Amino acid sequence: MSGRLDGRCAIVTGAGRGLGAAIAKVFAREGASVLVTNRSAKRGEQTARDIVKAGGDASFLEVDVTDSEAVKAMAAEAAKRYGRIDILAHNAGIFPSAMLDKMTEDQWNEVIDTNLTSAYRSVKACLPQMKKQRYGRIVITSSITGPRVGYPGWTHYGASKAGLNGFMRSAALEFAKLGITINGVEPGNILIRPLTSAAGRHHDEAMRPAIPMGHLGEPEDIAYAALYLASDEAKYVTGQTIIVDGGQTLPEADSIIL
Repeated sequence: MSGRLDGRCAIVTGAGRGLGAAIAKVFAREGASVLVTNRSAKRGEQTARDIVKAGGDASFLEVDVTDSEAVKAMAAEAAKRYGRIDILAHNAGIFPSAMLDKMTEDQWNEVIDTNLTSAYRSVKACLPQMKKQRYGRIVITSSITGPRVGYPGWTHYGASKAGLNGFMRSAALEFAKLGITINGVEPGNILIRPLTSAAGRHHDEAMRPAIPMGHLGEPEDIAYAALYLASDEAKYVTGQTIIVDGGQTLPEADSIIL
C-alpha cells in the first residue's frame, strides 16, 4: 500500500462483485475509508468483510441506485460515518441483452434508469458535501460500448454508457471551479463473474481475437485506472475518460490485428 488515498472517504456503488468490488478493494489498500454500497446485501457485505480482513477500513450500506431516497440516504450516511465524501466511484450498472426489435419499453427504461439516471442521482446527492469541502473526485464506470463501439443486443446499454460520457463532460464544466473533478473509465472486455457462465465463455472466446493483447482484462485493470482519477495525481484532469481495453478499439480492421 502506497497511501495514495490516505485520509480520504470513498463511496463505491455496485461494489458487490466484479469491477465495483475491485475498485473498493484497491481504494482501501491505498488508504481510503470505503463505504461499500450494493443492491445485494450478501455480496456487498462480503466485499466489506474482505477489505477489513485485509487490514482496510470499510463498511457496508444496502443501496438501490434506482431509488432516489436511498441514494440521498447513502450520501448522508457516508458523511455521518466518515465526516467527509472525498470520492464517489459510481460503478453500479446492468447489462442485459435484448435485440431492438424485441426490446420492450420497460427493458429500455430499466437499463437507462440503472446505468444513466443513477449517475445523476448519485452525483447530485454527493455534491452538497463536496461543495462544502471544496474538494471531490468523481469517477464513473462507462464502457467502450456506446461511446466507441456497438454490440448487437446492447442498444439500451450502449445508449446509457454514451449518455454517461456526455453527462460527465458537462458536469465537469459546472464543478471545475469548486475543486471537484469528474472523469470516467471506459472498460473493454473484462473477466467478471457473469462471463464464467457458458454464455460468458462463448462471449470471451468470440471477443478474444478482436483484442490486440490477446486476452480479456481483469477487474483490477479498471480499478487502477479509477485509482489514478480518484487521486490527487489527477488534480488537473476533468471531463475525461481513460479507455482500458487491451487495444480493442485501435485497429481500423480485424485483418490488421497481429
